[in-house]
Amino acid sequence: MEFIYEYGLFLAQAVTLVAAILVVIAGLVSLGQRQKAEQHEGHIEVRNLNEKYRQIGDSIQHMISDPDDLKALRKQEKKTAKEEARQAKKARKKKTGEDGVKRRKRMYVLAFDGDIRASATNNLREEISAVLLQVEEGDEVLVKVESPGGMVHSYGLAASQLQRIRSADVPLTVAVDKVAASGGYMMACVANRIIAAPFAVLGSIGVLAQLPNFHRLLKKNDIDFELLTAGEYKRTLTMFGENTDKGREKFVEELEETHELFKSFVNSNRPSLDIAKVATGEVWYGQKALGEGLIDELQTSDAFVQDHLKDWDVYEVKFVHKKNWQEKLGLAAESALEKSFLKIWQRSQGRNNY
Repeated sequence: MEFIYEYGLFLAQAVTLVAAILVVIAGLVSLGQRQKAEQHEGHIEVRNLNEKYRQIGDSIQHMISDPDDLKALRKQEKKTAKEEARQAKKARKKKTGEDGVKRRKRMYVLAFDGDIRASATNNLREEISAVLLQVEEGDEVLVKVESPGGMVHSYGLAASQLQRIRSADVPLTVAVDKVAASGGYMMACVANRIIAAPFAVLGSIGVLAQLPNFHRLLKKNDIDFELLTAGEYKRTLTMFGENTDKGREKFVEELEETHELFKSFVNSNRPSLDIAKVATGEVWYGQKALGEGLIDELQTSDAFVQDHLKDWDVYEVKFVHKKNWQEKLGLAAESALEKSFLKIWQRSQGRNNY
């Protein structure tokens, strides 16, 4: 028993030490990131998806085709490439008024992978700013949204970024392959059209907040806790103080107000929805969501992109941060800590969540 006790004590000390080191490293790197923000802002990367899938097709064709047939095909492709180059030259002349040939329509593909804090919003902002500088009449934007929701203000900003596309009169499609619930759906509903995979999860038009309270535990151990505020409702509920019925009522009132704002936002963007029916906090799979009017079509983002490859120029746009080794180490430390304490944080945080 003594050995087990000593081993447990050693293990607890080791875990505490490692956690402390990770916190210190994360803090130092975070400070360095703020100090070097201007030098490491990142850049926009653009990939031509037409070319990507053309190369994939060529690789497959090279493996399965007869050599003579492949030679004839390559000859035809060269001829086609020359014609396309000639058409492209005409399209460039069009901008100088020398010719009336129109360029092909373009679709820009963006991706939003959301967490609780909607931290991908900064990347989305940069990508949308870049795209809006290039779009012309007839172009469209596809945004692939994946998110189970998170903080109210964070997803409110993310939805506002998508609204910039709509405000510029650029057709916007949102594709949901896995999940766009709560704040994720709030983003999706901004689009002119929402497509989703048959088993994608959508909805959760509701608000939640949960908060543990340790007041009785502290009281049992004769530990005092004081919370000083100015303003009757500066703090309605607390983790360590004694909560009151009045504070709970005010907290619930704030949740209801936030829910009303959420419902109003969704209803203004998708007025055909029976908002009273769908704003219950429930979620639906794609097929059912289509019947409820939460989406417009069952289709994956991959199928949507491939439908446009023949007649459109399709570009994937991504904002990429440049990271030095210190930043990479800090991100690894932050990720380890976040995974360890995420569930605890979710249960103890007191902010409203979409």
